[in-house]
Amino acid sequence: MTMDRAKQPTWFLLRVVAGFLFLQAGGMKLFDWFGGVPAQFGGHPRLFSLVGFAGVLEFYGGAAILLGILTRPIAFVLSGEMAVAYFMAHQPQGAWPIQNHG
Repeated sequence: MTMDRAKQPTWFLLRVVAGFLFLQAGGMKLFDWFGGVPAQFGGHPRLFSLVGFAGVLEFYGGAAILLGILTRPIAFVLSGEMAVAYFMAHQPQGAWPIQNHG
């Protein structure tokens, strides 16, 4: 199999996996999927809060990436949202993922 022939299935799989990951993270915040946000982290967020806004971006952005709609601009926005979330919520608790729950 040549590299050109493997590109399309690889991009497709990356898009599907990334879309599902964002979709489930947003669903956890918005719809309490998979147990929702734990009570120690504030429980179910209000829609007009930072966590609620992040849930909307993750859920609908993940669905768009999964379906292949405007993937590059949406992926750019979501990567910025993930960076902001990491530096606001996780990084102050410690450098290692075991410390910062990230």
